[in-house]
Order: sequence, then C-alpha cells, then structure tokens
Amino acid sequence: MILVEEIQNALKELALPEKKDFYPRFFKAGKGEYAEGDKFIGVTVPDQRKVVKAYFQKISLEELRELLSSRIHEYRHSALLMLVSKYEKSKDPDEKLEIVKFYLKNRKHINNWDLVDNSCYKILGRHCLENQEDELLRALANEDRLWSKRMAVVSTMFHVKKGKFELVKELVLKNLSHEHDLMHKANGWLLRVMGQKNEDELLAFLKDNYHKMPRTSLRYAIEKLDEDLRQKFLKGKF
Repeated sequence: MILVEEIQNALKELALPEKKDFYPRFFKAGKGEYAEGDKFIGVTVPDQRKVVKAYFQKISLEELRELLSSRIHEYRHSALLMLVSKYEKSKDPDEKLEIVKFYLKNRKHINNWDLVDNSCYKILGRHCLENQEDELLRALANEDRLWSKRMAVVSTMFHVKKGKFELVKELVLKNLSHEHDLMHKANGWLLRVMGQKNEDELLAFLKDNYHKMPRTSLRYAIEKLDEDLRQKFLKGKF
C-alpha cells in the first residue's frame, strides 16, 4: 500500500542509530525476554508523533492493519497512536465502535508495555466507561495473555480520571498475584493514580490488601504518599 510505505519511509528518515541500538535492551527484545524478536529502527516517540499528526486522518483501518502487523516496533506504536487520534477526533459513534472492534481484533500485535499503555485507556477505557461495557475489560483480565491483562487494568485509567474507582480495585485484585513484574508495576501504577485522585480510596484499599501485595506493586502504589505513611506500609505497621 502506497500510503503505508510513505509512512514507513517518513519514520525511517527520523531513525537514530543510537536509539536503534538502545531500544532492544530497553524493551527487553533479547532471547528469552518478554519482547523477544521485536525489531527497532530507532525513532523516538516525539518524532513518531510528528508522523502520526501528518497521516492519521489520511490512513484507513485496512492500511493501519498492515502497519500494526509489522515486526518493527515503531511502526506498530505509530499505528496505535494514529488509531487513538482517529478515535479521539471522531464524532461518529459507529466509527468509534469500529475502531474499538479493530483494536480488539488486532490486539495480538499490541505486545509490549508502551504499546498497551499509550493506547488502551484512550480507546477501550473510554469506550467502556461511556457505553457501560466494563465486562469487556473483565473479559480481557481473564485472558491468559499478559498483555491482555495489562490492557484491562491500564484501561481503567479513564475510569479513575473520572472519579470511578470500583473497577480498578476489582481488576487489580483479580491479577494481584500474577507472576510477571509488568503486572505488578501496572497494578501499583493504577493504584497510585487512584490515590492521587482520592487518597482515602487508596488508603482503604491498601489497609485491606497491602500485606498480600507484591513488593513492586506496593512501592508503586505508595510512591506519592507522605513519607510516614509510606514507611508504615513498607514495614507492615498497619
């Protein structure tokens, strides 16, 4: 597809050799790591956003599917940023629903933490809150796939920002004991965001659950609390 090639060439022109060398280590693309086999050309996110701004209105979902199915990480990330822009700019409920369905159908290509975190809550989270479809996120949380579970909990960011806390607490508890550090970080991160919105909600959750939380989740969750409170949780004094 001509437009896809044009976008790929635009991204290649912005590639930096030092980033190409650094990203495989940063995104854990080595043998046996969670992103094994992922390929990088070395384009920073700010530079990707320049390309996204220039092309998101022109590109079709069919063309986005080709970009999103690439083994090149920056192509997939740029495709998702374009999808977010399309969703946020759309005034057509049918078009927005089509984007949600496209996102879910192609989620096998959304397979690293940045790809998940920079797209899911702006599409799935918003859709689920505005259309009372939280079962969609519960279904993702029940999947065996790490990225689907992370997608579910990070999508509650939209709920939290709107002062809705029950779903984030439910989904954090659902996968609280997941074996992967990336889930520990995601759970703690979303709890921290909840605490920044309503500290009492966070404190109540922590007092009930901190003793069974992975240490990483706890540290992320309490990062913005008063130091005395932080130390009480870390030392198990509640």
